Amino acid sequence: MTREEKAIVIEDLTAQLAENANIYLADISGLDAVATSNLRRACFKANIKLAVVKNTLLAKAMEASDKEFGELSSVLKGNTSLMLSETGNGPAKLIKDFRKKSDKPLLKGAFIEEAVYIGDQNLEALVNIKSKEEVIGDIIGLLQSPAKNVISGLKSGGGKLAGILKTLSEK
Repeated sequence: MTREEKAIVIEDLTAQLAENANIYLADISGLDAVATSNLRRACFKANIKLAVVKNTLLAKAMEASDKEFGELSSVLKGNTSLMLSETGNGPAKLIKDFRKKSDKPLLKGAFIEEAVYIGDQNLEALVNIKSKEEVIGDIIGLLQSPAKNVISGLKSGGGKLAGILKTLSEK
C-alpha cells in the first residue's frame, strides 16, 4: 500500500469516526468463512457497518479526529474490526447474540456518545444502554403518568361526589 493510498484510507476512517457517535472495536479472528459471512449478514440486517481495519491506520485516524478517544487506542493490537452504528447498544446486542453460537467476536472497546469502554467485561453494560428513542419514550411515559393520575382521580372523585349528593338529597 502506497503512502497516498494510506492517506486516503486514513481520511476515510477519520470521516467515518466523525460521522458516528457509536464506535465499537471487536476481535473477529478465529471465525471461519461461514461464521464471518453470517456475522457480516447480521450486521447488515441490524444496520451496522463492519470493516476490518489496520491498527496503525485506525490509530492515526483517531489522532486526526476531533473526538477524544482516551484509552481506546491502547486496544489496537492484533486483529481489529470496526463496527459503526446509529444505536448505542446495537453492536453489543449483536455480539451477545452471535456469541450464543461461537465464542467470538470479542469486544475490545467502544466509544459511545463520548464515553469510552475498554474490555470485553463491559459487553453487558453496553447491551443495557438505552437508545435515544427508548429514553424519550421513558421520559414521555413519566411525564404522562402524573397527569393520568390526576384525571382518573377527578373522574372517580366526581362520581363519588355525585353519588354522595344524590344519596343525601334522597334522604
